[in-house]
Amino acid sequence: MGKIIIKNAVERKPGYLYYVDGKGNVCEAKMARGGKKKKAKKKTASKKKTTKKKKK
Repeated sequence: MGKIIIKNAVERKPGYLYYVDGKGNVCEAKMARGGKKKKAKKKTASKKKTTKKKKK
């Protein structure tokens, strides 16, 4: 685990991940989030179609 050298050195934005790269720079990356769940469609009772009887 790393050590905290200085607090609040970077102004953080919500939804971003901050890390120190190999050169020692602080980098910002957008956090990967799972897709939003889709709302379930309401099933409506389907009406039966009535067929007309042919007249003779």
